Amino acid sequence: MNTPPIVSPQEWETAHEQLLVKEKALTRARDALAAERRRMPWAAVEKAYVFDGPDGKASLLDLFEGRRQLIIYRAFFEPGVHGWPEHACIGCSLGADQVAHLAHLNARDTTLVFASRAPQPDIARLKARMGWEIPWYTITDSFDADFGVDEWHGHNAFIRDGDRVFRTYFINSRGDEAMGTAWSYLDMTALGRQEAWEDSPEGYPQSPPYKWWNWHDSYVPDAAPDPKWVEVSDAADAALQKRDG
Repeated sequence: MNTPPIVSPQEWETAHEQLLVKEKALTRARDALAAERRRMPWAAVEKAYVFDGPDGKASLLDLFEGRRQLIIYRAFFEPGVHGWPEHACIGCSLGADQVAHLAHLNARDTTLVFASRAPQPDIARLKARMGWEIPWYTITDSFDADFGVDEWHGHNAFIRDGDRVFRTYFINSRGDEAMGTAWSYLDMTALGRQEAWEDSPEGYPQSPPYKWWNWHDSYVPDAAPDPKWVEVSDAADAALQKRDG
């Protein structure tokens, strides 16, 4: 193994500062890309899709669970997929293991679900075995073919206006590698993180950063932020702005 040079702590700090310039540029570029996603045109979903869920038949609108946004990950768990019937696809399973607690997404009016062609009893068994709590539905029609996930995995983002549903974005292939955090999911949606620092079209919902965060068992809709957390987050924000200039 041809290792990098071994240097003093001071030399290491210098090298780190040099690379940090590029990392910050990458962060700004990622933010700019997310801003472009928020300005993508929307495609109306005209077909009435039907899924099987743990409580019976469900429409695409039902999958939103009353929230404004929906992300559907097409996971491969069905006959013909390696691992069936004990396991889902190895790659899709790795992705499922990375999913953050959904309460944080839900607090931003966004629902994440998985969808496969396996029957619900098999999905329930798989979730129990693997410890997954992600809502998981059975595809019963052409949804996967219509949204580019009949042969390979991918994330489709949707938004609703009342009962009308629109497709807003699509990420697949190596783009799926980055998914799993609340931030990666929100960054692919039409409304983004909904924080005041974001470059979003006029009228998009936005609130101060940090303030909406909470313990995953403590979110209450429309509740005021915890005063102590406001104090802590304000101090942290001021320190970061001072450090970064």
